Amino acid sequence: MEDNMNNDMDMGIVKISDEVVGVIAGLAATEIDGIVGMSSGVVGGITQILSGKKNLSKGVKVNVGESSASIDLYVVVEYGVKIPEVAFKAQEDVKKAVESMTGLAVSAVNVHVQNVMIPKMNKDAEVLDLEQ
Repeated sequence: MEDNMNNDMDMGIVKISDEVVGVIAGLAATEIDGIVGMSSGVVGGITQILSGKKNLSKGVKVNVGESSASIDLYVVVEYGVKIPEVAFKAQEDVKKAVESMTGLAVSAVNVHVQNVMIPKMNKDAEVLDLEQ
């Protein structure tokens, strides 16, 4: 990787912003079964409401160095899943996606489970079950 970068220096420099890496990581994480969403906290939610834009890197914190990146994911998981298995799958998939799309080495993917989403009971379903 480093050799290719040195040979192409006369053509210019390619810089990948932290936000681009965050979008890639966020999309890869939300595709995993068991993760129902990303948690951005209060500030991120207010910013999204005021700007009217959907933040695709919500719930992702990225530190990009010269040739590597570390990523923190703040996720909401579905009730009933095995959290360690979902977190390990998130680490694998996010690392693979970021490395393949950017060429950066991912030094760490830290998964922070912020919440558990409990499915809402459908009142109609409850009534039908009681009638039977």
